[in-house]
Amino acid sequence: MKSPSHVLPYLLASPATAFYIPFFTTRSYAPSAPIPLLVNKAYSDATQLQYAYADLPFVCPPTTDRQHVPLNLGEVLRGDRIVATSGVALRMREDVACTAACERPVVVGAAAIERARSMVEEGYLVEWIVDNLPGATSFVTADKSRKYYAAGFRLGVVDGGKVYLNNHHTIIIRYRRAPGKKGDEEESVIVGFEVYPQEHRDEKFELPPPALMAGKTDAARGEEEEEEETLTIPYTYSVYFREEESIEWSDRWDLYFVNQEDAVRVHRMAIVNSLVIYALLTAIVFVILARTIRSDIDRSRGDGGAAEKGALRSVWRRRAVGTRRPGCERGDEEEEALEDVAGWKLLNGDVFRPPANGHLLAPLVGSGMQLLLMVVGLVLLSAVGVLNPSFRGGFISFGVGLFMFAGLFSGYFSARIFRTFGGREWRSNAFVTVLLVPGLLFAAVLVLNLFVWAQASSTAIPFGTLVAMLPLVYAGSRYGFLRVGSWEHPTKTSAVPRPIPPQSRFISGLPAALLTGLIPFAVIFIELLFVFQSVWQDKSGYYYVFGFLAIASAFLVVAVAEVAVVAVYLQLCAGDHRWWWQSFLAGGGSAAWVFAYSIWYYAVKLHITGFVSTVLFFAYSLVACCVYGLLTGTVGVLTAYAFVRRIYG
Repeated sequence: MKSPSHVLPYLLASPATAFYIPFFTTRSYAPSAPIPLLVNKAYSDATQLQYAYADLPFVCPPTTDRQHVPLNLGEVLRGDRIVATSGVALRMREDVACTAACERPVVVGAAAIERARSMVEEGYLVEWIVDNLPGATSFVTADKSRKYYAAGFRLGVVDGGKVYLNNHHTIIIRYRRAPGKKGDEEESVIVGFEVYPQEHRDEKFELPPPALMAGKTDAARGEEEEEEETLTIPYTYSVYFREEESIEWSDRWDLYFVNQEDAVRVHRMAIVNSLVIYALLTAIVFVILARTIRSDIDRSRGDGGAAEKGALRSVWRRRAVGTRRPGCERGDEEEEALEDVAGWKLLNGDVFRPPANGHLLAPLVGSGMQLLLMVVGLVLLSAVGVLNPSFRGGFISFGVGLFMFAGLFSGYFSARIFRTFGGREWRSNAFVTVLLVPGLLFAAVLVLNLFVWAQASSTAIPFGTLVAMLPLVYAGSRYGFLRVGSWEHPTKTSAVPRPIPPQSRFISGLPAALLTGLIPFAVIFIELLFVFQSVWQDKSGYYYVFGFLAIASAFLVVAVAEVAVVAVYLQLCAGDHRWWWQSFLAGGGSAAWVFAYSIWYYAVKLHITGFVSTVLFFAYSLVACCVYGLLTGTVGVLTAYAFVRRIYG
């Protein structure tokens, strides 16, 4: 089998962006056929609160034939609230001059005006959908050679201290002849959907300050009683169809990513950076482990190994008895042998001793395997194009499904490790595995949703959805504990633990975990910038460079594994056999650096305003970092266990 260093150059040479696999049959429209226009949500970079567009009090009210479009789980979790409305009538190839979008003008009061002003000032964008394409505003690149789309369009603008609401929209539908027999029948497919609010100041609708919306009534009603004045907002639209033969239907999403080519070059630099760190770390592991440990093992198996083994047996015998026979002193040969074996080989009878609080480590590792399998599945499906922007909500839906399915593996690994640590009650371990990580995530999301529900945001997760996300662990636990059993260690654990000498703070504990976590963080910190931008700034959620993410994730896993091996080896050489929890901390130590990175990102890159949005950012960041630390900590534990078995076997 080739090593990762032989395989990675081929991955780097291959295309790193996901190709397009449509999930739906190409939909074509005959001339004058109606085209549904769906309204979704309003979102902003300045806040984490999204709102259903159809529920806003200052837009065209829903018509009588308003229909809620069925949403998958991913769409619900990402805040989509798609509604089919007949407020805007579209028919294939039929242009429409300026016409009213509402059956009657929208009449609003001071509260609705205040909300409209605040949303415009916070830079909210609106998402409409036609033929599964989000409405976009088109731009050209700096060299004016290519056109690209920016999803969404502004709800309004602030100009000269005044707030204007965009109440007229120009819609451009770009189409081309349908392929095959349908094209011969004059049917067309949609390859572009553009929405342009009015651009000239004299056409914009100014929103007055709310203070001007209230007037005093006559004296008969009393001086303290107020009557709210109303404001009429006329909504209009225009539609233009333009033929576009240069864009294939399968390539119509490419316009949303044309402006990302500079980012692709940065991704490649990030991969090179990760490759350099990976090569240096691999060289260190090879020098320290492959040479040092092999020479130690060869020396213990060579001609001079008899004295060393005799010294070890003498030490272990005296440690088991607890005393030394009177008058029996070590000779020079035994002293020299003990000097040679000082370090990790003296821990032969203690290295597989069950750790303290092993009943918690086992469920953590089980849940970490559940998350690891979920992430691997998502990244691979996205890298090959199965999960792409056209499959709206597919990434989250598949993620929840994979998480629930991987609950079998969570129970399996948790039960085997629990039995390896000497546990007896596998049902209680399965119960803890279900509640410890998934239960805490459930509780955290539920508490955070209280803030979102209070703001009537569309990102609030329905309570029934939360209940349905509990993993299935029982079957995996039963099989792992009863049918497979515990792992067999190559050495037996002694009855009396060996005393642990004083340890350096940089060998074990949290300082050591932070130090070792810095290396995996250095591997992924450039890619984190794009992930954070997609999650916190680009509310449309169109992250697409999963090929690069797959390569960066592979580098991360290898770096975590190698760091855990080095950390455990240094700890064993220092005479400390408590490596189980330390390997978990060493693997997950980079989570602290990721959280520190999120604080920097909030202070430098984001412009979030409002208490609720700030709480949501830091709370979700903390939850995400804990999940990431659990995943990488699991990699550290399993890698360290395989390494310890190898050197003591």
